[in-house]
Amino acid sequence: MNQDIKRDEASSSTCESCNPIHKEEKEMYTHSHIHTIYDPEMDENKRKKKGNQQVLYTCPMHSEIKQKGPGNCPICGMALEPMVATANEEENEELEDMTRRFKVSTVLALPVFLLAMVADLAPSLLPAWLSMTMVQWIEFLLATPVVLWGGWPFFVRGYNSVKSWNLNMFTLIALGVGAAWIYSMVALLFPQIFPPKMQLNGGLVHVYFEAAAVIVALVLLGQVLELRARSQTNTAIQTLLGLAPNTARIVREDGKEEDIALEEVQVGDILRIRPGDKIPVDGIVTEGESNIDESMVTGEPVAIAKKTGDKVIGATVNTTGSLFIKAEKVGADTLLSQIVDMVATAQRSRAPIQKLADIVSGYFVPIVVLIAILAFSAWYIWGPEPRLAYAVVSAVAVLIIACPCALGLATPVSIMVGTGKGAAHGVLIKNAEALEILEKVDTLVVDKTGTLTEGKPKLVTVEVVEGVDAARFLTLVATLEQSSEHPLAEAIVEGANQRAYSLYKTKDFISITGEGVTGYVDGVDVAIGNKKLLENLQVDFSELALKAEQYRVEGQTVMLVALDGKAAGFVGVMDPIKESTPEAIKALHAQGLTVVMLTGDNATTAQAVAKKLNIDSVHAEVSPEEKSNVVTVLQNEGKVVAMAGDGVNDAPALAKAHVGIAMGTGTDVAMESAGVTLVKGDLTGIVRAITLSRGTMKNIRQNLFFAFIYNSVGVPVAAGVLYPVFGILLSPVIAAAAMSFSSVSVIGNSLRLRNLKL
Repeated sequence: MNQDIKRDEASSSTCESCNPIHKEEKEMYTHSHIHTIYDPEMDENKRKKKGNQQVLYTCPMHSEIKQKGPGNCPICGMALEPMVATANEEENEELEDMTRRFKVSTVLALPVFLLAMVADLAPSLLPAWLSMTMVQWIEFLLATPVVLWGGWPFFVRGYNSVKSWNLNMFTLIALGVGAAWIYSMVALLFPQIFPPKMQLNGGLVHVYFEAAAVIVALVLLGQVLELRARSQTNTAIQTLLGLAPNTARIVREDGKEEDIALEEVQVGDILRIRPGDKIPVDGIVTEGESNIDESMVTGEPVAIAKKTGDKVIGATVNTTGSLFIKAEKVGADTLLSQIVDMVATAQRSRAPIQKLADIVSGYFVPIVVLIAILAFSAWYIWGPEPRLAYAVVSAVAVLIIACPCALGLATPVSIMVGTGKGAAHGVLIKNAEALEILEKVDTLVVDKTGTLTEGKPKLVTVEVVEGVDAARFLTLVATLEQSSEHPLAEAIVEGANQRAYSLYKTKDFISITGEGVTGYVDGVDVAIGNKKLLENLQVDFSELALKAEQYRVEGQTVMLVALDGKAAGFVGVMDPIKESTPEAIKALHAQGLTVVMLTGDNATTAQAVAKKLNIDSVHAEVSPEEKSNVVTVLQNEGKVVAMAGDGVNDAPALAKAHVGIAMGTGTDVAMESAGVTLVKGDLTGIVRAITLSRGTMKNIRQNLFFAFIYNSVGVPVAAGVLYPVFGILLSPVIAAAAMSFSSVSVIGNSLRLRNLKL
């Protein structure tokens, strides 16, 4: 198969090397590119309706295919879908078209089928005036519109597949239906050219108009059911998009309030949130207290208390009190928009397991055509009379039953449903590869601060050497830490603010990743960090080492301080363990995972936390580079490693791990480096993510097994291997029904993932 088809965005003209393959969509196709041709004849309303000058469409099975406007995939022939989801389910033109064709085809195919059955099995029931010649002509008149109009999309896609040499399910359908109809046409118009043994009384030859018509109707039914089921896979995105309110209540500078459209909200606007209102955008509470239901992004039903200074998420629900918030992120920058974008991207991504289906599909269609030719030849040479009729029936049955649609749908539909399910429970999967690998993870490496702990530490200890004023000491330390983004720095600054200390300005601020910070504050050189930093600055800290160790045993994080190159004291910060962490680690152990803690914190503090949580192993006092090295060592030992963290210093390890898991409460850098983001930001999300991965991959394997077994059994039966022993020869009509059922079954099985308990 050609996997290198790209959309040439820059081109809007034709290419001499291209040939038209789909006039309705005004597309041009060649071996390596597709060009969009602007159609000036299309009126303005129609262009707005189709949106094919703005909206990009992609194939649900081949995400590398992208084009402006609807159309068909040149690889598999499936209808393209819009890449950008909307809150309201848009009109599905292909579903409408296929439904219309199915209804008309069914109305015409049913009498053809009944008439053919009566003529074959109980001809005495036919009226005396109705001759077999008339029966065949009636079948022809009814079946031909079904084949040529109802089945026209299949012939177009089949022709395109042969022309571009991307053979697919429509290749087989077009060949099968075309062969049955053409054979019947020839038999009806020129019966004398067939051998005498094939001719019935009156010189007629048996025709298969009913097979051609019913096959088209059944394939159309399969397409309708498949399109409806595929539309259900986007339910999660549509539900998320529907959560956002349409309006926001803005507070003007003069104090007046008014409702405005959500699109008009700007960063910095003050908005009133009344009880029961949905929060329109991401922001920070400036006034008031309330409880916010954040279940739409976290999956947790318990409302979260919010007060002045707390952040709120757009589309969450205010339950009781009244709030004023300041808009911080609007439009595409809100968490909800990012979630929708991440889910949509993940649904279009391809899992490594899909390569197997792609490889098989690439060889499958040519092999099926070869089997159909061999079956035709075998029946024509060695079969019973009428040999040609048996040969045609078996070849058509092979072509129809072997359509690889179920094989192609097995993976992408499960991925779409699984990622949508995860998003509804606060587990955001960046791509299908991360979802697949997560199932195999046996070692989870976690950062301490913000992952195991709340990430909201508090200043609890200030210790100074003799001769140093504690108030000035803390003022200098807090001033320097104002410039740091670390949660521990925020705790120190908050501690100074609570004591009402007035802070200075910092000069020459330097952050040394994994060690600490230095700077010049009010005429003093200040250094704050760990033992490694002070050693590099050649500061002797032996006088306070024993006392600092005592606080670490209690679980405090101790930061050493030097003023003008001399040890001046230390500050101790305590970061409470998240309430959910112990239970989550217990659940991770139950899932068979080994939990490893990596932290830049002191070994004593780290061991104290690890002991409380029953963590398997600890690596303390590690730099970001060393965190990445620890991950590498574990990988070299044959471990499949997931790394969970929330800070800038975790980004290298997140990128190095087989799967990076970012806490949604952390930094954007961490989330960019990770394959999975947990909106709520605690370890219970990892338990959910692993459960989701295992459930999705199990579902995919079920689909692939079903598709492989179906084709492995169906093709030989259709070819007639059971006929010599059991006298069974599969009708093309039964083959068409089985083919449609297989695709619908795969989609139905995938949709079961929506009931997976996370």
